Amino acid sequence: MKLPQIDTPVFNRLRFVLVETSRPGNIGAVARAMKTMGFSELVLVNPRFADATMQEEAIAFASGAQDILSGARIVGSIGEALAGCNFAAAVTARLREFSPPVMAPRALAAQLAAESGLTAALLFGNERFGLPNEAVEKCNVLINIPANPDYSSLNLAQAAQVLAYECRVAAVGDQPPATDIGFQGEAAGIAQIDGMFAHLERALVAIDFLDADNPKKLMPRLKRLFARTQLEVEEVNILRGIAKQILAKTGR
Repeated sequence: MKLPQIDTPVFNRLRFVLVETSRPGNIGAVARAMKTMGFSELVLVNPRFADATMQEEAIAFASGAQDILSGARIVGSIGEALAGCNFAAAVTARLREFSPPVMAPRALAAQLAAESGLTAALLFGNERFGLPNEAVEKCNVLINIPANPDYSSLNLAQAAQVLAYECRVAAVGDQPPATDIGFQGEAAGIAQIDGMFAHLERALVAIDFLDADNPKKLMPRLKRLFARTQLEVEEVNILRGIAKQILAKTGR
């Protein structure tokens, strides 16, 4: 009997592999880039410092993503870093003569999000030398980030952020999450808005801003203006309060 395939989110199927990274700060910055997009598996292949994840610079650049750093694995070879993966992508700005097929980040992200059977790795090379050819040859695809052809150099963490972002959007979409930030009041009804306009019109007449005998198109224009704002009940009440004060001050 064939068991049903479990649809595992890409966040649990994608690891970020940094090969021979020189600067601990870049490792910390990659950890931060990963965490902001919901990824957590970080693997370091022969970093310059054996205690790279504990370096002060790494912790500072991680900026709150210390859990990603502390959970990072340090291995001695690309083979170890890719253990358990059935798909690998080399991220590099330098195209190789005998490279695997080239994909754009967005296309890769769509594939990783759609194919739940893929356990994948993104490989990022040394800051100065990039990925060695033997690492690229182990990958299924080569990822080239579209950039200004006159200056296509991306910092290691910037490249990781681009890939992490594309993979997140492919998995969950690009709509911002609902938050409690800002005002999210009850939408005003048609009758409430009509009452507000009638009140406002009387106030504008009272201060001689609107000629009741020759109104022209002032009120329709104001209605058009407020229609674009999607008025809330509290906002309607504020405008009616202003109109009420105007009428009180003018004795109307």
